[in-house]
This record gives sequence, C-alpha cells and structure tokens, in this order.
Amino acid sequence: MHSWPAPSVPVVAGTPVALSLYDTADQAVKPVDITPDPRGEVGMYVCGITPYDATHLGHAATYLTFDLIHRQLLANGLRVHYVQNVTDVDDPLFERAERDGVDWRDLGARQVDLFRSDMELLGVIPPREYVGAMESVGEVIEMVASLLDANAAYRLDHGDIYASVNATPQFGYESNFTREDMEHFFAERGGDPEREGKRDPLDALVWRGYREGEPAWDGALGPGRPGWHVECSAIATNRLGASFAIQGGGSDLAFPHHEFSAAHAEAAYGVPRMAGHYVHAGMIALNGTKMSKSLGNLVFVHKLTGAGHEASAIRLALFAVHYRADRDFSETALELAGRRLSSWRETLSREVTLEEATEVVDKMRTALADDLDTPRALTCVDEARGDHDGIIAAALDGLLGVRL
Repeated sequence: MHSWPAPSVPVVAGTPVALSLYDTADQAVKPVDITPDPRGEVGMYVCGITPYDATHLGHAATYLTFDLIHRQLLANGLRVHYVQNVTDVDDPLFERAERDGVDWRDLGARQVDLFRSDMELLGVIPPREYVGAMESVGEVIEMVASLLDANAAYRLDHGDIYASVNATPQFGYESNFTREDMEHFFAERGGDPEREGKRDPLDALVWRGYREGEPAWDGALGPGRPGWHVECSAIATNRLGASFAIQGGGSDLAFPHHEFSAAHAEAAYGVPRMAGHYVHAGMIALNGTKMSKSLGNLVFVHKLTGAGHEASAIRLALFAVHYRADRDFSETALELAGRRLSSWRETLSREVTLEEATEVVDKMRTALADDLDTPRALTCVDEARGDHDGIIAAALDGLLGVRL
C-alpha cells in the first residue's frame, strides 16, 4: 500500500535540543532513546485507521502529534523509520459496509484514499512504510505460530487462537491499568471476556477461524483472519525490530490495543519491552461533548478545508492545547487560530536582527523538546517582534508544519 506525497520540510536554524516525551508505561517524561536501531534510525510505529470514517479531527489530532515528533527528530539531524498500518480487515469496517450496502473492500479503499488526501492537505510527513492488514497476513501467521510454539497462545474451537495474558510476567506495564480497569475496557473496546473456553477473560484473539460470509486466508493456522492487536505487533516488529523507540496512537489505544501488541511481541521474541516510549494523544471533543461516531458529531478534515479553512489554522487550533490533554474543538478555536496566523504573518514580515530571530527559534526548539509543549512554542512566536531572512517562518514550517 502506498502512502501520500511528502511535504517539503525546511532546515531549521538554531541549536538542536534532544527530545523528551511522556511515556505511558513509566508515567514520566524522559529522553527518547535514539540508539536501539543498528542502522542508526529512530523507529516509530503509529497505529493507523480502520477505514470507514476517515478523516475526523480525532484522527487528525493523533497523526499531527506524531508528525510533530517526526519533525523534532528530523530537525535534530536524525533519520526516522516511520511505519503506520491500515486495519483494512476488521468487524467495524464490515458492519459499516453492510449498513451502507457496499462491498467492504470498496469502502476501505475509498476511505484510505480520503485519508491520504487529508494527510497531504495537512502537510503530514508520510510513513516510510504504509501497510494494510491484508498485506501482512503472512506476517501475522508467522507471529501467531511463534506464540503457539512458545506456549504463549492456545487454540479453541472454530479455529480461533488466543494469546494468554500470562505469557509475559510484565503484562499490564504499558497501560498501568488495574485488573478491574482492564476488564472494563477490554469489554468496552472490542474484547470478548465472555468467550467460552478461554483460560482468562482477558486473553486476546490473535487468529479468528473462518466463519461463513467472512473473508479468510489459508495458511499454517487454518483458514481465518488476523486479530487486531497482533496485526500491529507483526507489522511493527517485522520492520523496526523486536524493540524500537516509539509506539503511538490515541489515548484510547493504551489498553487493550497497545498492551496486547507489546505483549505479543515480547512473548514471541523474548524481549523485555517492545517500545522505549508508549506515547498517547488525548481525545477531541466538539463544543464540550466528546466526539464520537455514536453521537454523530464527528468533524471531518476535508469538510473544514472544503469550507476554506487553512491547514495551518487547523494545526494551530489543535496545537493551542497540549497533545496529551483531552481537547475541545469549536468554531471559536478555529477562528482564534486563524487570527493568530494572520497576526504572525503581519509581525514576521518585519525585519529584526539575526540574534533576535535565532533566540525565538531556540525557545521554540526548547519548548517542543519538552514533551511537545506546543502552547509554550506558540507563545514564543506570539512574542516575536519580527523575523530575519525567514528564519522563524522556516522554523514554524519545519518544527510545527505551519506555513505562513
């Protein structure tokens, strides 16, 4: 599967500042380990869309967060190996296609195309590898076979295979959830705690045996299709190695998705920890109400841009609040972002000294290196008196993806 065209990213002036991010597992802001990849690259895996409602602002907020991370690493002179998946085989996609009376493959393809165009409009740096679930079935089969060989997974009837929560001694370290919280969110977020025959209610499906009317692939496991968590685990580790720097997504993925993805990799490869950082972006609300499919209050990127809102204004509206916070989006927030952009264009058209402009850029770098403190970085630009040969404008583009 191909991604989207890459935007031009200007060289950023000023002194590089090592990036630190909040790690959900350790519950602390700590430096990103840039050394685990023997090729000298920083590995980053971000969970992609299930393509049936792309691209709403919840998606945009998540992928803009990791675009910020990507940009800080590039500005520090590092090479980034960025991988993202597309869950183009999953029950929600089938259900939406059946509701709309369309083929699930056609629905998925259309939504992926829309997602690509939205990411291009927003100036998001594309992943080097953009991988669909259908493309990675063979990789999933190999990983599930490894889990079976390690006694970390077991078979049930109907050809289903489950991974055991007891396969790794550290299960639960990524989310830090209590058992009670795990049971609640596992049931709420696609798990099947009531499945008869499971050794533990939290054991996760890694291979779903064939059912009539569902897509299936043949292989060593018997006909069936991948589970969700193991899909990401296989795609990530086959491209970035058993351990890599950053695993990311929205905060709703911390459990069960990222917990199980990590556990599957750790059980299959015998590593103590799949990712050095588990990074999660906050949820987006609309006018004070949580944005969700069930409430029908999703705001779509293509509708905002179609209404004439600039991509840079959308970025600024989302960056006005820290990425880990649950943020509210409104027309007012978008209007304020537009005014801020206009103000910057006027201010930065004035000339100041090289030293003054470089000081602003250095402050921006410092703020963003501190767990992507975008509110502080934006304030640095608010306080600028002008620019020098476009140094600040280039930093806005290179570090924040905001174009004047």
